[in-house]
Amino acid sequence: MKKTFKLEIEGKNRDRVLEATKHEIRKYVKRQRRVPLPEGVDYWDFDCKFGADEAGATVVHFATITDLIDALAQAGGAAFYLELLAKPGHRATRAAGAEPLNQGERE
Repeated sequence: MKKTFKLEIEGKNRDRVLEATKHEIRKYVKRQRRVPLPEGVDYWDFDCKFGADEAGATVVHFATITDLIDALAQAGGAAFYLELLAKPGHRATRAAGAEPLNQGERE
C-alpha cells in the first residue's frame, strides 16, 4: 500500500476521518497477513515509510505507525503519506542459555 491520506475533507468530521484512516490501515494489514506464507517463511513482516509527503517519507517501525499518525493529527497536519509493503519474515533463534530480550528491546 502506497497512499497519501487526507485528514481534512470538506464536510466530514476530522476525528472520524482520522479513525477511518486507521481502520483502513488495520484492514489492509489483516488482509495481507491472511495471504498464505511461502515455504520456509515464519510470518509476514512489513517495510514501512511515513511522512507528510512521499518525498519526505522516512523508514519507521511498523508498531509506531498509529502513534505517528496521532502525533501528526495533533500537530494539525492536513495529510500524510504511508507506504506498507509486506515481506517474508524469519524468526531468529536464540542461542542456548541466552536470556530473552526485554520488552521493547530489539536485536
